Parts: sequence; C-alpha cells; structure tokens
Amino acid sequence: MAKIDLTVMPERRAKAIRRARERNIVIPTFAQMRDPSKIPAAFKAELKQIGLWDVHPRNLFRISWKNEAKEFGGGYDGVNYLEFPSSLTGTPARIIVMVGKWFPTGAHKVGAAFGCLVPRLVTGQFDPTTEKAVWPSTGNYCRGGAYDSALLGCESIAILPEGMSRERFEWLKKIASEVIATPGSESNVKEIFDKCWELRRSGQDLMIFNQFEEFGNYLWHYSVTGKAFEEMLEHVMRPNDTFRGSVFTTGSAGTIASGDYLKQVFPTSKIGASEALQCPTLLANGFGSHRIEGIGDKHVPWIHNVKNTDVITAIDDNAVVHLLRLFNEPVGRAYLVKMGVPEAFVNQLGLMGFSGIANVLSAIKMAKYYEMGENDVVVTVLTDSMQLYGSRIDEMRKEEGEYTEAMAAADFARYLLGTSTDNMLELSYADRKRVHNLKYYTWVEQQGKTYPEIQDQWYDPNYWTDIQKQMGEIDALITDFNHEVGLVK
Repeated sequence: MAKIDLTVMPERRAKAIRRARERNIVIPTFAQMRDPSKIPAAFKAELKQIGLWDVHPRNLFRISWKNEAKEFGGGYDGVNYLEFPSSLTGTPARIIVMVGKWFPTGAHKVGAAFGCLVPRLVTGQFDPTTEKAVWPSTGNYCRGGAYDSALLGCESIAILPEGMSRERFEWLKKIASEVIATPGSESNVKEIFDKCWELRRSGQDLMIFNQFEEFGNYLWHYSVTGKAFEEMLEHVMRPNDTFRGSVFTTGSAGTIASGDYLKQVFPTSKIGASEALQCPTLLANGFGSHRIEGIGDKHVPWIHNVKNTDVITAIDDNAVVHLLRLFNEPVGRAYLVKMGVPEAFVNQLGLMGFSGIANVLSAIKMAKYYEMGENDVVVTVLTDSMQLYGSRIDEMRKEEGEYTEAMAAADFARYLLGTSTDNMLELSYADRKRVHNLKYYTWVEQQGKTYPEIQDQWYDPNYWTDIQKQMGEIDALITDFNHEVGLVK
C-alpha cells in the first residue's frame, strides 16, 4: 500500500496548472534532481543569469546535491563533498560528508520541503491559488518550505522556535507570508505541533506540511540524497576500501532515509541515528534542552524507519558549541594548521553549521566504536553552513571573551581527539522495538495516527519499500503537469 496519497483532484489541479503557467513555473522531476544532465539545456542557460538564493522559479532545478559551488550563475559539477583528514578527526577511517551549503537557502532542507509539497501540488490536493502552505520546523525546513512556496507562487506560514538563530528569522521575514515563533528552542517540538493544531482550528484555508510525518520528506532523501551518496562513493572509494555505514542526527528523520538506500546497495553497512546528549530520547527515553540547532527532538519522527537503524549516538552540545568557535575563529584555525591539519581543509571549515558538526562527531564515534581503519568509509552530511550562525559567534565572544590559543588547544584535545565511544548503543531487536514504541505517545495519542499503522510500520515487510517505489509515479505526475502547463519545449 502506497503511503503518499497521489489521488488526483482535477478541478484543483487545473487551478495549479494555471498558476504555474502564469508564473513561468516548470517543476523538476526527482530523476532530474538525481541527474541534472536530464534538465533541458534552455533551463541550464537561464540559470547562468540567476543567483543561487534568488526567488526565481528556475531555481527549482537547483534542488540538487550537484550544484556548482558558486553564489551566482552556477551550473552542475558533481556531488559536493568534503573528506575530513585524520589529523582533525583522530581516527584513520575515511569520514566523507556531502555539503548542503550549495542548495538554494544554503541548506538541504529545501529538498525535503519540495518532496512534501510537490506531490500534493501536481495532484491538485494543494491549491496554491487559495491555500497557504504551513511549514512547522526547528529551523531550516521552514526556510526551505517558504522558499519553495515563493518559487511556486503560493503564500506560506513558517513556524519555528523563538530561540533559533537570528539569521533564520531575518531571512524568513523577507520570504514567508507569515512567521510564527513558538516558545522555547531546539527541543520544543511539541509546541510546534500545538501551533499546527491551533491553525487547523482557526478556519483558515491552509495545508500543513509536517516534515516529521510527511513521507515526501523520507522519499526525497531516499531517492535523491541516497543516490548522491552512492555516486560520491563510486567516485572516492579505492579498490581496497569498504563502505561501513552512514550516521545522521535524526531531526525529522528525513536524511536518515538515505541510509535505507545505502544499506540496500551495501547490505553489510550500518545506519547510525544521532541526537543531543542533553536530550537523549532515543538513547534513554530521555528529555531535556540543548543547543544543536536543526535536530529537533523529544519524540521519534513518524517517518523514521527505526527497525533499520543499527546504532544510536548522543553528542554533547558543549562539544558542538566549542568546536564552532575552534573551526571559525582565526585563532582556532591557526592552531589547527599548527597541529598539522592541512590549511586548505581548514579554510573550508565554514561549510559546517551546528548540526554538521554534530554529524561529524557522530561519524568519529561510529568509526572508533567499530575500530575502523584507513580503508573503511563512513559518511554523513553537512546540512547547512556558518552562513546561518554568524550571530552565535558574536554572542559567544560577548559571553566568554576573545578566543585564545589556549582555548583552541583545549577544545581540540577534548572535543575532537578526545572523542570517545561513550553514550552509544548498538541496537538489539528489543532496543529497536523500544525506540519504535516511543512513536505511540506522540503520534497515536497526540497527533491522530492509528494503532494499525504503527503496527504496520514494524511488522509489514512492504511498508517502507512501498514508499520507496513511488518516485516513478510522482515523476510521471510531474511530467504530465508540466506538459499541461505548456512551458517545456
């Protein structure tokens, strides 16, 4: 049974087609996001005159891991990735990451938002002429959703905690129709859900795209991010290398879906799920508050295929916050070069934001836990970059004073070379079932999911693969939609 509803509503679909024709909108297929060589040459020529963040409908074709790494007029140049040297990680394993900075909005969540919005748009379930698109988020997803909405010519409401970085709010105010700041910070996801229920009861004409339950999020990452990882590995792996696994801060559990793809290609590989130590929901049924922006928690997302997860890691948010300074303060970078980290690599450390640092630490822990060597490869993503966190550096300078070489030495020794295998759990069958069962309290008791479906997620062998097979059906719907819009020659 397919889990993304693709029922066509002809009258509403006709309105969406008219809107697309009026706004010069052509929608890319998943296949084109995976392989930009399939994008029409005319659209590539247009992109030469368009900035990466411009609110222009052709930037829908830049929802890809393969954008050329430039701010204006870029084409496509293979998967953007970065390999971390052992001099920084303290492990001989090859830790290789895909870089999210070169998506429009500077974060890969613009793809997850696309995966949620477009199936409903091309079927007519969502009417962009009358309905507002609501994007509940802990940061980047609502930015991506508001951006996609602007490109597709519809109004949007962005919801995110009031404690998120200043850069996010300043940009959203220019793009979204409305921005709602909910109480708390990164860990306060329940408050976001509560705001969604309040909006549903308000009588407004809107549709809520909740990334934590939308299988379009899962499918986009399975199909597009997973394939990008596979191509990257084909490019970087040497004859004697072995792909050992992937690890991701779970957030909405979208990106970790790429691990499902990779495990199908590399059946012996592992999937790691990571979270903040200060809020160890997966690790210990725990709760709390933390500072790793972008990895919302205190629940298990509905779209997390827990049964396919092998390891849980918990990352101390103190490590992430201190490494943000080490990686971006001039004194910190100079110290890393002094300690033998290649200067060319050090100059690229701004490609990591908070969640990216947490992902890299998770990969280091995974490599150390499995005693990986120089021919072992583990992967993760840098979801966004320092472009969204400059204000955090300013805040830390005010709170802690100027960054010194002694502080850099302490942070490097403690939080990188000192990374250990504590606060990790290799999951047994019972451990996986325990984590899966946590979904019940959020999704069945609070958010209206059913008991039979939560059972199907665990016991039905086709539940997740049925979703994975929907890419072709959605692409056919997109192709038909574009044909009726009439802008593709």
